[in-house]
Amino acid sequence: MQVENLTKAFPLGRSLADALRGRPQRALQALGGVSLSVNRGETLGVVGESGCGKSTLARCLVRLYEPDCGAVRFEGKDVLGLTGEARRSYHRRVQMVFQDPYASLNPRLSVGDALAEALTVHRIVEPSATRDRVGALLDLVHLPRDAADRYPHEFSGGQRQRVGIARALAVEPSVIIADEPVSALDVSVQAQVVNLFLELQDRLGLSLVFITHDLRLVRHVSHRLAVMYLGKVVETGDTEAVFTAPRHPYTRALIAAVPQVDPHQRSTREAVRGELPSPIAPPPGCPFHPRCPIAEPRCRTEVPALDRRHGGWPVACHLAGAPST
Repeated sequence: MQVENLTKAFPLGRSLADALRGRPQRALQALGGVSLSVNRGETLGVVGESGCGKSTLARCLVRLYEPDCGAVRFEGKDVLGLTGEARRSYHRRVQMVFQDPYASLNPRLSVGDALAEALTVHRIVEPSATRDRVGALLDLVHLPRDAADRYPHEFSGGQRQRVGIARALAVEPSVIIADEPVSALDVSVQAQVVNLFLELQDRLGLSLVFITHDLRLVRHVSHRLAVMYLGKVVETGDTEAVFTAPRHPYTRALIAAVPQVDPHQRSTREAVRGELPSPIAPPPGCPFHPRCPIAEPRCRTEVPALDRRHGGWPVACHLAGAPST
């Protein structure tokens, strides 16, 4: 999957006073030109602060939101131009696992009916084989087969998320978009669900887009990393390389903010100063410059491109690799 210059804005309400004064309608710029790629069989981790556009990106990839402009290509085909049966086929190949397992399941459907619905809509198996396939899906996510006769409220959060994963797998996808899939779960079950993703990827050859704000988690699960800030990708590269030698000041700040178990490694220095600017009125130039410790005058006026001009992996910074102060 290739994503090129994807943008998405949400228009805001316009007051009568604004209309009378002729003020333009304001919009929340959720994505400001995102470009990234996902290779076959790999996990791409997408990280960033809350409000940076991660979930909007996920919803654009599965076309729950229609982007304003840009391109999404899957196996060379323009996803945003697909209609009819071609779009239906894409939705089968690219599935999403949502953040909240409590809200992503229909409380009126038993687990078996929820899984059977996906199988029926996409005509995966013959009706006579549906129950056997539902049982196989439950086996795949390590739930007992009698779970098919129970309802979502009878399960724990971790079990519900397993049901959500089984539902995504029901249509035999090639790509899973996982949007903060463990953030709503107890810490005690987060590791189990993450390990399930890794097991399924190895067993089924899935590609994963794993969206999270937990850097320790993304380092464990992902092959490559995309760091987002205020609707833009500011650094992308091999996960271990980025963690070992981050080149963008924001990436360095995120890594510095990761809690340390060893008290001797803890720092009292503020990792990221200031607050995330409003996406309604993003700053000119580099979006990170109001919080950047090494910003220069041109950072306030010139938007850096995401490229390799400084060597190494792509980074959107005029001063890529320069030490923080």
